[in-house]
Amino acid sequence: MHSGKVPPDAGRFGVEGMKRWAAFFLPGGVLFCAAVLAVQMPSLKTMIPPVMVFAPYLVFVSAALIGWRFNRSSLVFAVLILACADRALLAWAKDLPGIGVKGQLVFHAAAFLVPLNLIALSLMKERGIFTFHGAWRISLIILQPVTLAAFARLHSEPMLAYLTMAVIPWPFLERASLAQPALIAFILAFLILGIKFMINKGAKESGFFWALLTLFWAFLSVRPGMESGFYFTVAGFILLVSIIEASHAMAFRDELTGLPARRALKEDLLKLGNHYALAMVDIDHFKQFNDTYGHDVGDQVLRMVATKLARVSGGGKSFRYGGEEFTVIFSGRYADHAKAHLEDLRKEVESTDFIIRRRMRPRKKPKRVREAGNPLKSVSVTISIGMACRDEKNHRPQEVIKAADKALYRAKKQGRNRLCT
Repeated sequence: MHSGKVPPDAGRFGVEGMKRWAAFFLPGGVLFCAAVLAVQMPSLKTMIPPVMVFAPYLVFVSAALIGWRFNRSSLVFAVLILACADRALLAWAKDLPGIGVKGQLVFHAAAFLVPLNLIALSLMKERGIFTFHGAWRISLIILQPVTLAAFARLHSEPMLAYLTMAVIPWPFLERASLAQPALIAFILAFLILGIKFMINKGAKESGFFWALLTLFWAFLSVRPGMESGFYFTVAGFILLVSIIEASHAMAFRDELTGLPARRALKEDLLKLGNHYALAMVDIDHFKQFNDTYGHDVGDQVLRMVATKLARVSGGGKSFRYGGEEFTVIFSGRYADHAKAHLEDLRKEVESTDFIIRRRMRPRKKPKRVREAGNPLKSVSVTISIGMACRDEKNHRPQEVIKAADKALYRAKKQGRNRLCT
C-alpha cells in the first residue's frame, strides 16, 4: 500500500521545473503570443501601421549598439539577416503567389535560409564584430543575397524547382505556403535550439527559439507586406531582449559553478526580512587539491560541491561567495530549522566519492578494457560550515555574515568537516 508520503525533494523539483519552463516562456513566448493577437484582433491590428513607421529601425539600431557594447555579435548578425530577408520580401514578393518566378524564388529562398542562418549563429561562439571572424561572417551573410540574385537572373526556374521540391510525398504538405525544404530547415532549427535550451537553460537559446517560431508563423500565415514586417520586427525584438537577459545572467551568475554570484547575493541580502539564517560554507583542504592534482581537478571539486549546494533542502538558496567559499541563505527560517538541513548537506558531500579523472582519456569507450597501471583514484571531499542568524546582536546582513564567518573559522579550527553556530 502506498504510504502517501511525498518525497522531501518532490516540491523542490516541481518548483525547479516551473522555473525552467518560466525561463523558457518569458519573455519570448509572451512577445510571440502578443504579436499573433495583434495581427488577429482587428482592434489591435489598426495599431500596427503607425508602429511600423519607426519600430524596425529602432530595433535594428538598438540591436547593433547593444550587440557591439556587450560583444554579442550573434545578435547583430541575426538582426542583420532578418532585416535583409524582410527588405527582400517586400521588394520581390509583395503579391505572392500571383507573382513571377523571381518573386517566388525570393520567398522560398528566404524561408529556407533564415532558419539555417539562425542555427549557425546560435551555435557559433562570440568572436566580435570588427574582427577577422566578424568580417568573415558578414561576408557570408552578404554573399547569400548576392548569390540568390545571380541565380534569379540566370537560373531562376531550376533553383525554384529545388527550393519547392517534395522531399516527402505527403499530400497535406502541398497545401502549406512553405515548401518542404523550408519546413525541414525550420524543424531542424527547432530541434537544435530546443536541445540547446535543455542543456544550457539560457536566455539566448530561448530567445532564438521564440524568434524562430515568430518567423515561422510569419512565413506560414501571412503574405509579405506590413504584417510580415511586423513579425520580423518582433522576432528581432525578442532576440534583443534575450541577449540583454543573457548579459544580465552573466553578471549575476557564476560561470564555473552555475550558482548565483556575489553580486546576486548582495541584492538578495537587501530583500531579507527580520528572520533568516545564513551559512558560510568552505571546502576543506581545497588548496591541497589544487596543489596536488591541478586546477582542473579543483574546478571539478567546486562544481561537485556547487551541485549539492544548489539542491540544499529547507528552502535554502546558495551563492558562490568567492574562491572555495559559498553562502547559503534560509529566508524566514530559524537556526534549528536551518541547522538540520545544513547537516544533511554536509553529510551528503562527505558520503559522495569524488573520482579524480585522468588527464588523458580516450574519446570513445574501448571495446576491450585493459587493466590500468594507474587506476582511477577516489578521494573524500568534505566541507566546513559556519552558521549565524539575525538577532539582537547582529542586525544587519553584513554583521550576520561576519558572525557566520567566525563560526566557520571555529569549525575549521576544531578539525573541519563540521558545523558550528
